[in-house]
Amino acid sequence: MRRKDREVSYELAYQWLCECEYATMSMVAPDNTPYAVPVSPAVVENAVYIHCALEGTKLDILRQNPQVVLSCVGQTQLQPEEYTTAFASAIAFGHAQIITDEKEKIEALRAICLKYASAYMHRFDEAIARSLHRTGIIKITLERIYGKQKPLKTSK
Repeated sequence: MRRKDREVSYELAYQWLCECEYATMSMVAPDNTPYAVPVSPAVVENAVYIHCALEGTKLDILRQNPQVVLSCVGQTQLQPEEYTTAFASAIAFGHAQIITDEKEKIEALRAICLKYASAYMHRFDEAIARSLHRTGIIKITLERIYGKQKPLKTSK
């Protein structure tokens, strides 16, 4: 990392990855073109789960090259008077796999729903019964995470 003064600990970067609302997942297609897509990640220990359709470009690419990078940014605040932005970011590298085991898919969806729809968990089993057959799950096993922060400047 070029700006060592902005580097944060693994633990803080991991926390930001856990808390982020969304991330951008980047991949490299077989023809060496980049491909990036926004995702809603849920972190469980050393894995990140995302949901998706059962087919599409993202899955086609991952079948050929499972290496991915997740990038998330939060705590942003424009500071136009300083020509800058305060932020906290995490970049996570990992290996993706498409999950087919029904039990693991349900547990991944439970983690996703707990993060994004916790007030509606009483309807989780009903939603699973209705849509599990048409929902894909990607598991990204984390290999390394980096974090960087530019804190908000305080008034003088």
